[in-house]
Amino acid sequence: MQLNWLDNDISTLSAGFPEKMVLLDLETTGGKATHHRIIEIGLLVIEHGEVIERWQSFVDPETTLPPFIQKLTGIAPSMLRGAPVFAQVAEPLLAYLNDRTLVAHNARFDYGFLKNEFERIGISYNAKPLCSVKFSRSLYPQFKRHGLDQIIKRFQLPIENRHRALDDAEMIYRFFLKSSGLFSEQEISSTCISLLKNPALPPLLKASDIKKLPASAGVYYFYDANGTLLYVGKSVHIRNRVMSHFSQDHKNPKDLQINSKLAHIDFEKTPSDFGAQIRESNQIKALYPLYNRRLRKSKKLYQYRCEEDRNGYQRIVIEAVELDADGVDERFGLFRSPRQASKQIEKLADHYFLCHKLLGLESANGAQNQQACFRAQLKKCFGACHGAEEAGMYNQRVSAALKNYQLKMWPYPGAIMIEERDMQEPQQVAFHIVHNWRYIAKLRLIEDLYDHGYQVADARHKINHTLCDSTPSASAPTLGDDRFDLDIYFILVRFLVDSEKMKMHNLKIWPLISTATDL
Repeated sequence: MQLNWLDNDISTLSAGFPEKMVLLDLETTGGKATHHRIIEIGLLVIEHGEVIERWQSFVDPETTLPPFIQKLTGIAPSMLRGAPVFAQVAEPLLAYLNDRTLVAHNARFDYGFLKNEFERIGISYNAKPLCSVKFSRSLYPQFKRHGLDQIIKRFQLPIENRHRALDDAEMIYRFFLKSSGLFSEQEISSTCISLLKNPALPPLLKASDIKKLPASAGVYYFYDANGTLLYVGKSVHIRNRVMSHFSQDHKNPKDLQINSKLAHIDFEKTPSDFGAQIRESNQIKALYPLYNRRLRKSKKLYQYRCEEDRNGYQRIVIEAVELDADGVDERFGLFRSPRQASKQIEKLADHYFLCHKLLGLESANGAQNQQACFRAQLKKCFGACHGAEEAGMYNQRVSAALKNYQLKMWPYPGAIMIEERDMQEPQQVAFHIVHNWRYIAKLRLIEDLYDHGYQVADARHKINHTLCDSTPSASAPTLGDDRFDLDIYFILVRFLVDSEKMKMHNLKIWPLISTATDL
């Protein structure tokens, strides 16, 4: 239909809207609901389509007000001086919110801040918010952008103080008034009902994207409206995992940021969690999604090396891995940074009562070298630092602490193929070539082995799930190969050394030989 919003001014909202609503806007110190704080609340109370009350309050955030927020909102620190803290406005605010539909523009943002502020004072606040961004997107699909600035311009709505809470809440009301003159009561009602049934979905995301998500293992991809890859994740149940991003995003700043931009979801199914973990790790390193940091490929790796001091006590030294060196199996751990390695040493020290001075976590220079460390005074060190504990006893605890950090030996004589088959859908199968903790390739058909220079050694001799680290031909990984990937190493270790996990995910191992080998 032809929309002429300039000539559709009415004084009462359509009956298609909820009877009781609170149109709310917040100004905050920043965009992270778990970290930043509310500085202003503005709301309109709506009953039966009419405004029955307007309420505004500044809120003391109990923290500094960033300059860019001052510039954006026009709110100066002097305006917040003497304002109530959130706990003092919580009671009147709840009186407005209770038993009314919460409406906000990009409701996830405002709702997230409200939940976190109430939680800080021990109050659980839950609502089914109605997002006016999603409302606009549903009724005006011909427009690409639905921010408040675009709506104000589109409908030529008069506003004095943009980015002030009460004024912005007023804009939502005027937008609803315009829409009441352009659409029938049934159209508005069905839109509101639909949005309130699915309050968790991000404003730019279509419900059809959720409906197509499978209840099975695989990898999922989040994109913004321009096709930029935001995030890659994996799960044994893609649909449930994706929905979890939406249900608790008020507690996770990263999820909140992603969800504000999320416009499209894609996915790949895998036969099991094993394939999902491998695929996620490889895709993150290949595609560099904006919000994936954890699995970025490390340029350098670090290990622990043990050495005895002149008194016979074991010291743990953090050093960069010599990627082309032999004997890495005699060292311990693989870490992305010295800081990560140091933090893990601190945890080990707490658990095994190790000495911070001997671990290099506390200064041991000069005359202080023979003195008890600070932890010894707290009874968290048995005195190895000043000779009160015998070296052999201390070294036993060091060995116990590092036992689980020793680099795993590759337990096979050569390359293997991991067969991954979905137990519910046996036709869904994948084959993975792995050698010396390196992931070489994923295959759809066994016949594709030849393209990679391999063949199954003997189909009659499938390798048992139970592995033996003492296999005579076992060897430590040669880290100098560019294809060594720390995350892949950890994934492979988690599965290949755990026979129960292998069985649970229906994984089978086949020995391979090179096609170049003379048989």
